[in-house]
Amino acid sequence: MKRLLLDATDDNLSVAMSYLGELLDIDCSPRARMHLEVAFEEIFVNIAHYAYGNKTGQVEILFDRTDDDLKITFIDSGKPYDPLAKPDPDTTLSAELRQIGGLGIFLVKKYMDDVAYEYRDGKNIFSMIKKLH
Repeated sequence: MKRLLLDATDDNLSVAMSYLGELLDIDCSPRARMHLEVAFEEIFVNIAHYAYGNKTGQVEILFDRTDDDLKITFIDSGKPYDPLAKPDPDTTLSAELRQIGGLGIFLVKKYMDDVAYEYRDGKNIFSMIKKLH
């Protein structure tokens, strides 16, 4: 398992994405890579923008890669928030009629093979798993 600890800021998104890219450079389908990159960016940016309000906090990211899949776990000490609890947006409506928000998490749930959230010991723990082939 690999671990990355960063301040949860927009400036660190590129650092985190580069780290993810290194893990995916070996034996990962282009489709799985694209899905992982979209989902990873969504979760990282949500933590950076919303977890700590106007303050800067940290995000710990755990990467557990096997030959078949990659599990990524984001851990932050920000305010408790379960992104999976919000109902999915109605994608049958036109963009103009849809409520703002929720589409990113909807894509995370759609693109990943498994997602989970828990709040434990004062920490948000969001994990996602993607099959690499």
